[in-house]
Formats: sequence, structure tokens, C-alpha cells
Amino acid sequence: MLTVELLEEALELARRAGYKVRQEWLEGCTGGACVIRGQKWLFLDPTLSPADQLQEVLNALWADPEVAAVDLGPELSEF
Repeated sequence: MLTVELLEEALELARRAGYKVRQEWLEGCTGGACVIRGQKWLFLDPTLSPADQLQEVLNALWADPEVAAVDLGPELSEF
């Protein structure tokens, strides 16, 4: 599976886990996950490569105890 497809799969998993996803220019910051007023947010810089964006999404999912136990599938797990 292509990295872009894996990124879309990971983003869909994040959305199902309750994350609002925002892609905006972060001036070189990688972004990541946070909670604002009880809402989980995931910020991604679209200037990063798809592989780097995928790694940021997976880092956020692995750090979330509610999501960490979810089976990511074999290809996402390799990252």
C-alpha cells in the first residue's frame, strides 16, 4: 500500500477515535495531538512529506490510551 493510502487510513482511524484533524502550515513545526476544551485535535503541516505526516498521526494514536489497543492492521503496524 502506498504511503498516501496509509496516511488516509490512519487519518480515518484518528477521526473515528474522536480527533478533529486540521492541516495548516505550521512554519516547520511537526504538529501533533492535543486536547482543547475537551476536544481531541490533531494538527498536521501539509508541507511535510506523506511519510512524516503518517508518522505524526501514528505517534498521536499510539500515545492515546483509548486508541493504543486498536489493531492498526499489518501495514500500519509496520510503521
